[in-house]
Amino acid sequence: MKLLPASGRKATQKVVVGDQDGVITCFGIKKGEAVPVFKTLPGQKIARLELGGALNTPQEKIFVATGSEVRGYTKRGKQFLSFETNLTESIKAMHISGADLFLCANYIYNHYCDCKDQHYYLSGDKINDVLCLPVEKVNCITPVLACQDRVLRILQGSDLLYEVEVSGPPTVLALNNGNGGDSGEEIVFGTSDGKVGLIQITGSNPVHKWEIGNEKKRGGILCIDSFDILGDGVKELLIGRDDGVLEVYNFESADDPVLRYDHALSESIASIQGGCVGKDGYDEILASTYSGWLTGLTTEPIHREGGSGEELKLSQEMQSKISSLRSELEHLQMKVVQEREKYQQSSQSSTAVSSVPAFSVNDKFTLNKDDASYSLILEVQTAIDNVLVQSDVPIDLLDVDKNSAVVSFSSCDSEPNSNFLLATYRCQANTTRLELKVRSIEGQYGTLQAYVTPRIQPKTCQVHQYHIKPLSLHQRTHSIDHDRPMNTLMLKGQFSFAEIHSWVVFCLPEVPEKTPAGESITFYFQNTFLGTQLESTYRKGEGFFKSDNISTISILKDVLSKEATKRKINLNISYDINEESVRYTLKLIHPKLEYQQLLAKKVHLIDALKELQVHEGNVDFLLPKYRSILEEADQLLEEYKKQPAHLERLYGMITDLFIDKFKFKGTNVKTKVPLLLEILDGCDQDGLIAFFEAAA
Repeated sequence: MKLLPASGRKATQKVVVGDQDGVITCFGIKKGEAVPVFKTLPGQKIARLELGGALNTPQEKIFVATGSEVRGYTKRGKQFLSFETNLTESIKAMHISGADLFLCANYIYNHYCDCKDQHYYLSGDKINDVLCLPVEKVNCITPVLACQDRVLRILQGSDLLYEVEVSGPPTVLALNNGNGGDSGEEIVFGTSDGKVGLIQITGSNPVHKWEIGNEKKRGGILCIDSFDILGDGVKELLIGRDDGVLEVYNFESADDPVLRYDHALSESIASIQGGCVGKDGYDEILASTYSGWLTGLTTEPIHREGGSGEELKLSQEMQSKISSLRSELEHLQMKVVQEREKYQQSSQSSTAVSSVPAFSVNDKFTLNKDDASYSLILEVQTAIDNVLVQSDVPIDLLDVDKNSAVVSFSSCDSEPNSNFLLATYRCQANTTRLELKVRSIEGQYGTLQAYVTPRIQPKTCQVHQYHIKPLSLHQRTHSIDHDRPMNTLMLKGQFSFAEIHSWVVFCLPEVPEKTPAGESITFYFQNTFLGTQLESTYRKGEGFFKSDNISTISILKDVLSKEATKRKINLNISYDINEESVRYTLKLIHPKLEYQQLLAKKVHLIDALKELQVHEGNVDFLLPKYRSILEEADQLLEEYKKQPAHLERLYGMITDLFIDKFKFKGTNVKTKVPLLLEILDGCDQDGLIAFFEAAA
């Protein structure tokens, strides 16, 4: 969704929207009612809609990308351009600057000038957005690609000028202040894990200006705009997130933006714009959401004071707006009843043909670095009735505050290759978005399936599958600490670069499916649960994997040899185990173990302490540490409830580490595990390290 620039004396702006049915709708608002300007016929889904025009003139030409085609329309709705790019993939991102057109498919970037091919670039990972610095300010064409591997790639012609590492996978780019700032080199980026930052793209090296973290654990950034909504002469930053939160940041000090306002919508915000739409003289923030709602937040004062009393009365205009909305709702309800009756009659006739209604699901399955859990977000354009979640590997379902659905668990068979989890989420009326959180166990891999049933007739269900990978809690990172004691796994054999890359894709998240260009590649990962690390370097015929965690090496060894056996490839596997690494990993785990054991002990004491409080009337006689448990009881219980099996997971990881250490020496120590668990209950770090070293 975009706002066309205001034309002539009329200060209000027209809204233009491209939708999933391929329809472009342009309308204005008059007396609170939408007045259509033009509407195109349905077609292929519109992936992007941008405004363009000659440089230094109002940008009022409408360009849309559908499939591999770009079409152009005037502000009156007359089509003046149809450009078939012949790209093999659908267009995912588009930017327009004068006669220059920048297009990106999944991995391919193309630059056209007057519809003639100019430059081409193949990216190492998926491209999420594209932007070009303003030519009138920087005097050269500088395209910027936002790529999934946490990198902004700055291009020059068909070549990579340099890369900028950012803190999360960038999903959206925007020019600072809408024009790149004073220098024209400033770019605002938003990431899928909810961070926003400003970078100055100079000719040689980038300058990071500021970054806003995501302390409130809000959704990923989907759209950014700059607009002076507060009327103080400085443009504010408008941000739309995938959990429906709309935010306004302003620059009180010249350095960092400050959150001034936020508003929660019930669906993900697909686009956000600032402008004057509904009433002359009053600015608005306009947001469009996933299922097609357009919402306006206005600066116009809604209330006015009553004559003598202080109570607030609705204005005449507001009352007429409410009554017109009521009559529109009644009309729509009547229409629904009529259509339902018509459908019932036709479905019972002898010539009836059953048709499955199509609906699209917007889903996202991502690993959260903060709590080492996966977020599964499901969004449907109509209300969700229920979602059945099934998994063939052991996973924990974690509590989500925003989730109002009622969950019920079904018992699962204990047979091998069967279900480990069966849970049904029944949604409340008008829920279109559901967020779930799960935590997997490394080394156990399989599939999580979500069966989504919306409230539409006839009842229809869609199944979506998500792969739980062997090293599922690992996340890509830009660099690792090379000074840690590392264990190495070496593979040699008659395999191609593409084959070993496909095995790494199978084992680890966030690795691009496309085989990288060049002869070899290095990826770095960090375990989000423990903080251990992994370096993987491989090429045709050989692969090297280094980690400070023996269990990571053990999982890789088992899975890679299994994958090679499936393809009848003979592998020569060797490993170099560093004894010091076990002690290092135990020291990493121990503070987490201590904290969780203390939390569990405190939670177990709460009921007894509360009983004492009831009997005695006051708790002044208790030791301060017990009094503090009572005071913090609610927070302690909430934290414990959010991570139900955290302690068991840590016990499991230490046990695996113990077994894996001796597995590489050819010793089976499973009989000593009960003894290890006793030591773990004692929570003594030196005793634990001594047990690991003495068990040999």
